Amino acid sequence: MAAAGPMALRRAAAKGSGTLALTRGVLTRAGPPRPRGPLPRTPWTTRGPPPDVLAQAVERLPVREQVELDTITYAGRQHFMPGLARPQFPPWDRGWHDPWHCRGPRYEDMPLRKDRSCFVCHQKVRMLEGVRQAQWLTKTKLVQGLPPSVQSIIDNPAHQLQDYEEGVKRAVWHARLWNTTETAPEREHYCPVLFEDLMHICRLMSAKYPSLAKRMLARNYRIAATWERESALFQVRGQNGILMNSMAPIPPVASKEEILATEENVLETFHPISPTIDLQEVIVYRELNDTGFKEGYPYSHPHTVFFVESANNYPQRFRPEQLRAKMLMFAFGNALAKARVLYGNDPKVLEQPVVVQSIGTDGQLFQFMVFQLNTTDLVSNDGIKNMVWIDSDQNLYENALCVPEVKKRVVLKPAGIYGFQPDTFKKFLALYLHGTV
Repeated sequence: MAAAGPMALRRAAAKGSGTLALTRGVLTRAGPPRPRGPLPRTPWTTRGPPPDVLAQAVERLPVREQVELDTITYAGRQHFMPGLARPQFPPWDRGWHDPWHCRGPRYEDMPLRKDRSCFVCHQKVRMLEGVRQAQWLTKTKLVQGLPPSVQSIIDNPAHQLQDYEEGVKRAVWHARLWNTTETAPEREHYCPVLFEDLMHICRLMSAKYPSLAKRMLARNYRIAATWERESALFQVRGQNGILMNSMAPIPPVASKEEILATEENVLETFHPISPTIDLQEVIVYRELNDTGFKEGYPYSHPHTVFFVESANNYPQRFRPEQLRAKMLMFAFGNALAKARVLYGNDPKVLEQPVVVQSIGTDGQLFQFMVFQLNTTDLVSNDGIKNMVWIDSDQNLYENALCVPEVKKRVVLKPAGIYGFQPDTFKKFLALYLHGTV
């Protein structure tokens, strides 16, 4: 008898004998229909299985004995082989100490490890809140503009150089146009050149004020200053800008009445942002206060810290607000380290405040700052506070065209310096003369 075809099977299922069903062309016996409604309410569906049944379900089954096999690696082949394991070699002993290829001790085994964390501000820290965050960390009151002692030097024509505008213009031309063989020099090239040229112009005042010769520029020096603020420990340390030292300190800028009036000042907070944001948290450190110079150094008083922001790439460059915060932190660090040397490590209100200045520039925009350290008692927000004067965003020139602007073979703007502002150099020179004049 011939086998039934697909059509015959479908006809047989259509007649519906009640005992046969068709599933994908296969003749099967129909089962009971599946329940389409909710499950019946039983103790298992409402409260779950009984505890003894549940314990039996989760009971671990016995694990059969495993046989340990040898790992096959590609060590004998002396090259990588897919499918084979990576070999593990014992550490190689050179027989001598190589400082560039040695594993240091773990943090737990280091002798300088502390249980208390320390928040460090170094030269690469970019503070999110800028000057406001630096004010809280240093317990400082902000005053806009330059102090009267510096402003009087700016307004007095006797303290100015003759024909200084031409000299400053030549300095800008030299840095931006003349001292290069490229069409447009990079920032890391012209920014240090401009700083050196401006310092050379300021040194011309030494013939009129001989005490200006008793100064020294220090590069690549390291500073360390430690203090407590509320319940946290902070440090300013590492290399920073170029420090100009002098044999005599800068006299206090603010009077005693102005210093006492800072008790009423309320420091601005920025909740919910933590004041320690963007600072490096470390557990291996040394509580150190060091000016960076040995005892007996003749130029022992910090005068001005110069920050030359010469990064070519914009992501690596400090924004003006971040640069001002960095200037404030390192001016405070230099002043605090010097105060520890003069008055000891005990927190107190200083009899003679320590004044440190700071100047920052990116080759075009200048930031001027005068910081006065009045107290080393920085734990609480109460009491006398430190003071800082900031004159921000002062352009020395608006634009420098290295290539003339040409349109339709017509020179619209020749190459040169545009928007020169000589008042910016007056402030630069006034801070240089401050403490001598």
